[in-house]
Amino acid sequence: MTGNTHVLVIGGGYAGVMAANRLTQRDDVTVTLINPRPDLVHRVRLHQLVGGSDDAVVPYRDVLAEHVRLTVDTVTGIEAAERRVTLSQGGTLGYDYLIYAVGSGSAEPGVPGAAEFAYPMATLEAAQRLRAVLDATPATAPVTVVGGGPTGIETAAELADAGCTVTLVCGGVLGPYLHSRGRRSVARRLAALGVTVIDGSDAKVTAVTGDAVRLADGRELPSEVTVWTVGFGVPDLAARSGLSTDAVGRLITDETLTSVDDARIVAAGDSAAPSGLPLRMSCLNATPLGARAADTVLSRLAGEQPENLHQSMYAQCISLGRSAGIYQFANRSDVAVWLHIDDGLGARIKEMVCKGIPGHLAEEAHKPGSFRLHRMPGGVAKRRQMLRAGRPGTPAAADRAA
Repeated sequence: MTGNTHVLVIGGGYAGVMAANRLTQRDDVTVTLINPRPDLVHRVRLHQLVGGSDDAVVPYRDVLAEHVRLTVDTVTGIEAAERRVTLSQGGTLGYDYLIYAVGSGSAEPGVPGAAEFAYPMATLEAAQRLRAVLDATPATAPVTVVGGGPTGIETAAELADAGCTVTLVCGGVLGPYLHSRGRRSVARRLAALGVTVIDGSDAKVTAVTGDAVRLADGRELPSEVTVWTVGFGVPDLAARSGLSTDAVGRLITDETLTSVDDARIVAAGDSAAPSGLPLRMSCLNATPLGARAADTVLSRLAGEQPENLHQSMYAQCISLGRSAGIYQFANRSDVAVWLHIDDGLGARIKEMVCKGIPGHLAEEAHKPGSFRLHRMPGGVAKRRQMLRAGRPGTPAAADRAA
């Protein structure tokens, strides 16, 4: 391709910002980032926003390369044949390549009353609304957090640490990703914070009202504020635009993150489903997937074959209030192992991770191409085995954490 190449990046989260910054390696590439907000939402701190200890926002001037054009708007449609997108404020933008990094949010709750009376917190606006409600609620009022995954655990611990009276309803096992040793450590910390944990087969919410949560075994828990942290979904932009998606709505790509429908569309982050086998929704995946998506575009511009995905998970990090946390190690197949780091050191590692994300983005902004993509041989072998077996795409992640 000759002349200037225009790349549109839809979505200004971790994956989108990393991709946009990395693309500035070439002087003949113009990059436009389209995002509905003027700042980066630091999603791994949303539970801190809810607890009142952080605003979970990073100014784009701190993490976005100077030469990236920022358009504050929402993409309402992708017209792949014409290579353009439509915007909510009117008009269209054309592109030569498109990076689809729209991220994820809350899944639609299927429990009666949850949509009306429970508060989600997967987006900045939802977390801000919840914070305002909690500010207007007496500290002694019962607060119920629904969801035993990382977000539920972090939110319950954060609120308890701030003095709230908290019950955590797990809907099954506390921390299903955790190894049994890590789970016991988390349970001890929650107990020390005064969180009442309800787990087991009967710990499923069947209805939510304005002042209570009803469980499968008939129990009714008083709840002045109910926080809903169950499930993540992705925007339906790709599906509405006629692109191939999995059952959840993630854009289906090949192993180079290229759409199976259009070689000019590349996906990254939570909204990507490479070969129908999406990686776990997490910032740990989003940032390198953003880099990989940019590298795919850069390889094509250089007339080279893009590399296949060679990424795997190795840990999950959960904060447990301001003074404790857990870093749960995993094998290359993303299965938790017995080794974990907890208590104060776990909290320091979690904080290091939270500070490291904007740090990586800022470094890439100042020195594009500096972010290193590590090859994980064990994880790659496992992924190849899954692809050969024709394993269908995995369901949406039940929760998300760093």
